Amino acid sequence: MEENKENLNRWEVWKEKLATTYRLVIINDDSFEEVNNTKLTLANLYTIASSIFVATALLVFLLIIFTPLKQLIPDYGDFNGEKKAEELEQQIESLESEVASYRLWSEGIKNIMIGKVDTTGSIGQTEMPVSIEDRELNVEKIQEDEDLRIAIDEEINEAIPTVVNLAAKEKPLEQLFFTPPVSGSVTLPFSPDKNHYGVDITSPKNTPVKSVMSGFVISSDWTLETGNTICIQHADNLVSFYKHNSVLLKKVGDIVNAGEAIAIIGNTGEHSTGPHLHFELWHKGKPIDPWDYVNFN
Repeated sequence: MEENKENLNRWEVWKEKLATTYRLVIINDDSFEEVNNTKLTLANLYTIASSIFVATALLVFLLIIFTPLKQLIPDYGDFNGEKKAEELEQQIESLESEVASYRLWSEGIKNIMIGKVDTTGSIGQTEMPVSIEDRELNVEKIQEDEDLRIAIDEEINEAIPTVVNLAAKEKPLEQLFFTPPVSGSVTLPFSPDKNHYGVDITSPKNTPVKSVMSGFVISSDWTLETGNTICIQHADNLVSFYKHNSVLLKKVGDIVNAGEAIAIIGNTGEHSTGPHLHFELWHKGKPIDPWDYVNFN
């Protein structure tokens, strides 16, 4: 009983302190003139402080909800962040796969241009022939490479539907007409056993080199071994190479017609011993003898 009475007395004392009025006076320090005054109680002070705290908390809460500040809070912010990160990771993996496939494809084209070709089809060797279409050598296909080449074919079909249709039904080589790249004498025939995958044709200086068929320039560059070299993708799984030119007249992406000048005959590259054209014809990733299909006379 006495304890309850003591607690009641404490509460009465605390209520009295809260209700006690205090005067806050503002005085000019120089003249001691009273500028302003106000009456306050502890209850008023607690109410004002609580209101300020609640208002500040509400303002911070609203800033976090409706502004990008929430992204700075760990495990909060954008709830879809993890999903977006997974999507970005998948896109990066897809791009890396495409880049790797393109590098493999371009390396193969480069190997063909400089004559570093493996015609045995052994998987353990790195120097394998590469074409724009299916390879028919006894090598294991790489799915990414196949997908990339299919995508390239689709782009070509959309870009040059009136010039060359790579998706058209394939014709036998015997039914195709080839414009001679140059007219002249064949000085070195097709000899794959000696790593010579084309024919060498001599012709007068400054003779224009012509495209044997309509097509799409997929490589136009200079290499140490073959000098100025241009490569054209044709329909019916055909790719043609023109090496040792003095000047290249077309760049990658150009569309050419059969018989259109694409280069000037020359004597560039370490593998050249005099002015001539080294011409190669590839069908489905395998070199074929141009002499069987092209009349160079």
